[in-house]
Amino acid sequence: MKARRRTVLTAGAAALVTGCGSSGDGDGTEESSPAVSGDVSSPTAPGGEELTRTADIPVGGGRIFKDRKVVVTQPAAGEFKAFSAVCTHAGCIVAAVADGTIDCACHGSRFSIGDGTVEQGPATRALPAERITVEGEGIRLGQGA
Repeated sequence: MKARRRTVLTAGAAALVTGCGSSGDGDGTEESSPAVSGDVSSPTAPGGEELTRTADIPVGGGRIFKDRKVVVTQPAAGEFKAFSAVCTHAGCIVAAVADGTIDCACHGSRFSIGDGTVEQGPATRALPAERITVEGEGIRLGQGA
């Protein structure tokens, strides 16, 4: 059976603001909801290793890959989005995905899981979109070949 393949590019801000300061712990560990580890390597290379499985991303929620600075969400069944996990306010890594938002613990900013737009400040810019490829049950970061 041939695997179905989709490349997804979500809308978001074009610029990524870095380093006004960061209170992220920077330990390279992964925070997620739910807590399931993923095998990650070569995140931007076409055909790179799988980031996660579709089953690991809850409908109406998401999962943060702290070490890759990306968050993958599933706003509706079968619809997968990816955004930078770096908050556009002060450069912190977002901390949680809950109740339809991607939440930054540093100053309380919240972003939509559907398009990365700001739902609560102090951030004023959306999370930049990241490219993912959904192939069969796998999700890869970067554009597929």
